[in-house]
Amino acid sequence: MSKTQVLDGKQLSLQLREEYKHAVEKLKEKQITPKLVVITVGEDPASKIYVGQKEKTAQYIGFDFEWLTLDHSITQAELHETIEDLNDDPTVTGMIVQFPLPKHLSQVAVTEVIRPDKDVDGFHPYNMGKIVEGTGELYPCTPRGILRLLDRYNIDIKGKDVTVVGYSQIVGKPLSILLANMGSTVTITHLLTRDLHQHLIEADVVMVAAGSPHLVKEDDLKDGAIVIDVGINRLDDGRLVGDVDYEGVFDKVSAITPVPGGVGPMTVAMLMEQTILCACIQHGLNSEDYIDGVSL
Repeated sequence: MSKTQVLDGKQLSLQLREEYKHAVEKLKEKQITPKLVVITVGEDPASKIYVGQKEKTAQYIGFDFEWLTLDHSITQAELHETIEDLNDDPTVTGMIVQFPLPKHLSQVAVTEVIRPDKDVDGFHPYNMGKIVEGTGELYPCTPRGILRLLDRYNIDIKGKDVTVVGYSQIVGKPLSILLANMGSTVTITHLLTRDLHQHLIEADVVMVAAGSPHLVKEDDLKDGAIVIDVGINRLDDGRLVGDVDYEGVFDKVSAITPVPGGVGPMTVAMLMEQTILCACIQHGLNSEDYIDGVSL
């Protein structure tokens, strides 16, 4: 019988949801109600699904929630003006601009307009810089979700050799810095890396966010490796699979995240957590008094 530990992000996210509900009740005792605003531009079907999920979760936890739907033809200046109005609104705790945006709009420019202490996604250059400095509070949500998952499953990565596959602004880059800050020895790789196999086979922990189905296979991993699979890919037959061959590696690794049900639910949970964090930051409160283990 396999002793592989399945790192169940879906189950943990449900547990966290209850913790966040309690945190919001405590905030409301201080007359503070977190409010999350999500902005969508145009009619992207996938975005509608994602925002609907966020709305349902936020309302369960007890947030105020507002979904601003803007016309596809909005200009960059008009979008910035909308964001600035939310920056100035004291009732708004945090905001998200749902990507992708129409091609005539700059995602980078939008990210820079959001006030850093309302930046629920954690992408503002100020918050990214604080990660490098090692003093950050708000992080990109997928890296935060991965670290929360490891923490709740009592997996200590201090001193371990970690190979990260993928170097995006959303996952790979901030994740690598956070891991290094926590005492891991980090190797950053990607699809253009020469001899990717060699970097993988030497790693105690492998974290893959490459967007390439079944990129990592059994012979790429050492016995007992810990595997975090961020990838989510839809095959021609309709199945959702990760960047790791889950069935193929399962008996070789000591712990692994499933796809779906691993990192994905944790990313949504961290959006909720960071909404609470934003409320604490804006009101000068210690977030540890509201969420257990919130400091990474």
